[in-house]
Amino acid sequence: MAAQGQSRVPEMNISAAKSSVPDSLNYDERPYFILVGESENAVAAGDYDTAALRLIEAMSVEPANPLNVALMSNLGMIYYYDEKDSLALVTLDEAVRRAPRLIGAREHRARVLMGMGRDRDAYDEYAAIIDIDSINTDARYYHGMMALYAGDLKTAEADFAIMERVVPVSRKNYMAHATLFAMTGRDQQAIPLLRKLIDLEKMPEHYAQLAGCLIAVDNLDGASRTIGEGLSLFKEDPELLYYRAILNKKRYMYADAVRDAMRAVELGVSRAKLTDILGPE
Repeated sequence: MAAQGQSRVPEMNISAAKSSVPDSLNYDERPYFILVGESENAVAAGDYDTAALRLIEAMSVEPANPLNVALMSNLGMIYYYDEKDSLALVTLDEAVRRAPRLIGAREHRARVLMGMGRDRDAYDEYAAIIDIDSINTDARYYHGMMALYAGDLKTAEADFAIMERVVPVSRKNYMAHATLFAMTGRDQQAIPLLRKLIDLEKMPEHYAQLAGCLIAVDNLDGASRTIGEGLSLFKEDPELLYYRAILNKKRYMYADAVRDAMRAVELGVSRAKLTDILGPE
């Protein structure tokens, strides 16, 4: 399951650390915070090797600093963004071992596990976060989406109900419920949520999902407009071409349907999804 909404920027917040500095000592002059600041700057520049080194140096300067576990959590994510997945996971495992209730470290570990394709372990990690913080909406979103794709509707609906109560007007809540409704045959209920999503952020997957729902309820004109708008922004998006092929077949425009289907397959859509148009391989 490709999770939606995952940030690609490590969280490097040292405000809490600065607040712990005595008034008599300017944090800008303390090597610990200087090194952390240099790490933040390196992350912003995409220099992950330097960013990691500076955090390691900071923890070495003050090995007893209780904030080191938070730095270790950030270090794990820096390794992850530097495509050092195994090292990232080992680092985050240690952060969680040291502070089992540190939600940031657990969230980072869950994201790394998802990135490594270990969805079952990520699901369990999000469940652990929910046990600590029952209204953590990020955890509810990913936990619920994984449950939904695994066919566990009861868990998904329970997670999404919390989101609806806590963050009703949010991209993730709209996405969660739209996906739930679309996957359970309630396309008409999904449509207004997908329109809200597009108003918030014009992403090709939102246009494609909306087009699929409109086709499912036989609103072919609406589907055509949605696909047209989507393709005007995202040229030759494979999912939009896939839905245009389906739409053209419904409109008995078989030559156009075949052309779109063939191009969608060339761009990565599984041919098995289009056997009604292209026939078996």
